[in-house]
Amino acid sequence: MTEIQDAPLDDQTLRELREIAARYPQARSGLLPMLHLVQSVEGRVTSRGIEACADILGISAAEVSGVATFYTMYKRRPVGDYHVGVCTNTLCAVMGGDAIFERLKDHLDVGNDETTEDGKITLEHVECNAACDYAPVVMVNWEFMDNQTPASATRLVDDLREGKEVRSTRGPRICSWRDAERVLAGFPDDRADEGPAAGPASLVGLGIARERGWTAPSSERRGVGPGSPADTAIGAAKTADSSHAEAETRIAESDAKTVGEDAGGSSSGSTTDKQED
Repeated sequence: MTEIQDAPLDDQTLRELREIAARYPQARSGLLPMLHLVQSVEGRVTSRGIEACADILGISAAEVSGVATFYTMYKRRPVGDYHVGVCTNTLCAVMGGDAIFERLKDHLDVGNDETTEDGKITLEHVECNAACDYAPVVMVNWEFMDNQTPASATRLVDDLREGKEVRSTRGPRICSWRDAERVLAGFPDDRADEGPAAGPASLVGLGIARERGWTAPSSERRGVGPGSPADTAIGAAKTADSSHAEAETRIAESDAKTVGEDAGGSSSGSTTDKQED
């Protein structure tokens, strides 16, 4: 079905898109949060959202579309009230992620990247959620739900569909997907301090380091300070680049001289021929 969107975005959304663009020295750097704002309003990246971003940033709609279709967080189909992402990358998969995903597909009667008939849940298998210490992990609107099982994941989506309050394992209360997109656009919801920022499994290494008095090496010890191997390598590279440039210049000058001599010889020969004629 062809998407028909003749009317532009509302005035408030356009003002906020311009506000985002104005945050950056180069306005087009604001494109990513601008697309999140479009999703918070439209439920996905729409054609008119793409046109609005392009117009504000002074770039083509094709350039905006290229970004919107590159990153998987930008959706071209409507997303439900809650985006449930099941990690099926290696560690989560072997710890039970694949089983969780299959159970949720059956329970919700949807396939990958599909939305339930009531519009509540969009289910997607996603790549690494950077939470391997809590595998298998499910994310709801990009908030962590750690150490899941098929049974706990089923209860999770049922609670979301019933409108019950759900709290992420290491973060705030779960909001709607559109509200989460607005936060990603840079408009805080004042929930940043809700819930723990890190859990015990993530802090084990830090605890061991403190017990044993381990500290990070200085920049010199890491080999990036003045006189370090890295610094020497950088200097050598610069010297090589300079020598290469000088060699190219000499070759160019030599070629130019040769071309000039050849041209002079041809001209002389031509004059002799004319005199003989």
